[in-house]
Amino acid sequence: MDKTKSISTERKQYSKAFKEEAVARLKQTDNATALALELGVRRNQLYKWASQLERTGPEKAFRGPGRPSVQEEDELTRLRRENARLEMENAILKKADAYFAKRKP
Repeated sequence: MDKTKSISTERKQYSKAFKEEAVARLKQTDNATALALELGVRRNQLYKWASQLERTGPEKAFRGPGRPSVQEEDELTRLRRENARLEMENAILKKADAYFAKRKP
């Protein structure tokens, strides 16, 4: 019999209502550690949920995994992503130009 501990690779997923209730209780308590133990979550996760709720508001918080839809993505994020893509394309074109310049007779 194998006595090694089994490590679960699956992440627990909590509902939006659970997270909102946990954040509300976190604001009411002085002992975040006890609350985390009671709810079965890590203490830092409670703080992350509270930060996300405060930063995005209750309508947009806890919407699920993945990137936000194009409509919700702010312009700055979109422009940074586009800039990174264009810089990569520019670097590839410079390398191709240098390669073909060496091959000219």
